[in-house]
Amino acid sequence: MNGKSMTEGAPWKHIVKFALPVLLGSLLQQLYNTVDSIIVGNFSSEDALSAVGTTGTMAFFFLAIATGFSAGNGVVIARHYGAGDDKLVRKNASAGIFFLMVLGLLSTVLGITLSFPVFKYLIAVDNDILGLTVKYFMIYSVGLVFQYGYNIIASILRAVGDSSATLYFLLISSVINIILDLLFVAVFKWGVVGAALATDIAQLGSLAAAYIYMYNKYSVFRFKLSEYKWDSTAVKNTIQIGMPISIQLIIVSVGLSCIQRVVNEFGKVMTASFTVGQRIEQYINLPCMSLQTTLATYTGQNIGANKPDRVKKGAKQALVVSLVSTIIISSLIWIFADNIAHLFGLSEEALVYCVPHIRTVALINIVLSSYIPLFGVYQGMGHSGFPAIVATCALTIRVSLTFILRHSSFLGSSIIWWNGLFGFGMGFLITWAYFISGKWMKRKI
Repeated sequence: MNGKSMTEGAPWKHIVKFALPVLLGSLLQQLYNTVDSIIVGNFSSEDALSAVGTTGTMAFFFLAIATGFSAGNGVVIARHYGAGDDKLVRKNASAGIFFLMVLGLLSTVLGITLSFPVFKYLIAVDNDILGLTVKYFMIYSVGLVFQYGYNIIASILRAVGDSSATLYFLLISSVINIILDLLFVAVFKWGVVGAALATDIAQLGSLAAAYIYMYNKYSVFRFKLSEYKWDSTAVKNTIQIGMPISIQLIIVSVGLSCIQRVVNEFGKVMTASFTVGQRIEQYINLPCMSLQTTLATYTGQNIGANKPDRVKKGAKQALVVSLVSTIIISSLIWIFADNIAHLFGLSEEALVYCVPHIRTVALINIVLSSYIPLFGVYQGMGHSGFPAIVATCALTIRVSLTFILRHSSFLGSSIIWWNGLFGFGMGFLITWAYFISGKWMKRKI
């Protein structure tokens, strides 16, 4: 095995070294999503931009399933890798790939089937953009199976300490997506159809690159076709850890869908503005989300190597990194909020909503960065159900306040972006109370 273990040396050095490629890879994903929105907004129409943006919560729902179960499989593999058991590493990896590809196929079918009823009745998309929204998501759903395949392979590689490789796969995907976006949307004028096709092809490219790399570099992962099969024990282990992670993310998706419904009540101008605000918020959260991923692997490896003391030390150091990096990013976004909003070709009416939205999330997401990395520690320890509890509490507050105050004289429509202050504040209190209690230190198998 050629992977790099994080069970020796200064924790923060391993954490930063591992997290940096994860961060850069996530940045590439966000960049090509942003370029996607900029191209659609400037070369198609604001309606097309609103349609693509409206599908974000539904896309996140399926990504939650892929991310959760892939992360669960990664934690299992990281533990076996930390314990030096190559046989179980191989067994769990092949079963994980099989399981995620089956889930990917099912998700593709569900995505195509549910597009119209979800966007028509659940999210209540404006009739002016409903057709564009459904058309985009049905085509986008074809690529879900590729997305699931990439996620599981990337998670396996991270589990054995190879986080840098995923950066190159995402670079390939980003380049493909941007080139095809320009070709399909700007040149061929295919609108949302072109944007969706570009994303599908880019996801296929990242899956192909990831599989070829894994097969060629790691002999332990050179599986025969017959090895891709259902293994009850391996899949059970993956589900036990991955299900709570998926549930946590699905809760976030459902909550955001409810907020999206309120956004749509204010019309397609607000929808376009909200699309841009969400894109920028994702940039702010890159450091803390990357550190969550990193700490899940770091914790899994150190628990597998029977070194629990390193876990707590690494968690504290990672939180400092998370806060400092988020404050720097938030400061830059606050300063250049107006310039950023203008990049997306928004109307003056939409800019009135968008600029304060961007500046507000630049402030309140600093709170999120002070506790989200700890989710990775809990997941690595087997307490992956706890982040789901936190997410439920935070989203309940956010959604409730959004519905209650959306027409009030106090905040009005601005509650759409201010709700995070109250939700993240609650998440902070619960997460830190659990960390201080020390209950998470009890490993759950």
